[in-house]
Amino acid sequence: MTKEGGLVVATPKSTVVRVPKAGEMVAAQLRRQIVTGQLKEGDALPPESALMVQFGVSRPTLREAFRILESEQIIQIRRGARGGAHVLVPDVAAAGRYAGTLLQYRGTTLADLHHARGVLESTAVGTLARKRTAADLRRLEGALAEGEEFLGDPIAFAEEHDLQFHRLLAELAGNQTMIVLLDMVFAIIERHNQSFINAHRNDGSAEPSVRATQRAHRRIVDLIRAKETDKAVAFWRRHLDQVSEYMISDPAETVLDVLS
Repeated sequence: MTKEGGLVVATPKSTVVRVPKAGEMVAAQLRRQIVTGQLKEGDALPPESALMVQFGVSRPTLREAFRILESEQIIQIRRGARGGAHVLVPDVAAAGRYAGTLLQYRGTTLADLHHARGVLESTAVGTLARKRTAADLRRLEGALAEGEEFLGDPIAFAEEHDLQFHRLLAELAGNQTMIVLLDMVFAIIERHNQSFINAHRNDGSAEPSVRATQRAHRRIVDLIRAKETDKAVAFWRRHLDQVSEYMISDPAETVLDVLS
């Protein structure tokens, strides 16, 4: 505060503004070219000398940009005669690995993960029930038919079909942010599923379980077809809660226990 002519005048507080480093700025420009499709998967970036001229930077600055993009797994540095920087498509698996590491660090339980899955996936089901098209229903019916074919092999149903049905629900809902978030969650749940399958491969409980799962899949498709949004959301949330209770024997079991 300062006084001017007897009046108290507020003066702005000083703010420290962080100016991006040159390497970060170069990385941002190259990243934009990749995510907008100007650079395609497998494309080789121009030689370092050409990029140094294009961006007006030194070789160490350019290589700092390369390190940033390589850590994000959107370029790959190859050695040898055909070496250099090559473009990779942004991959949800890389995001999933990072998310898994973060959840491990935070001591996140599997119950916590499954709860988040229930919130996200039931929301996707509600969106799909409101907007579903005839084409969506055809794909869902195709997935149900595939599930019927797997009923004679409960292990194959669990390993090759079940999670794909859940991914299809998210895909057809059409919200890209939700799809990415669920794919990250599914990547961890898939590891947990595999661990559960290996532990219960010969205990005889698999067949009744997959038949109950197939009935739940049929019911949710019927509710989506009827556009019974509230009933679809409530039913799918109950189903996922039951899955969580069936899959998690120890409430204290963590993501670290699955991924380590």
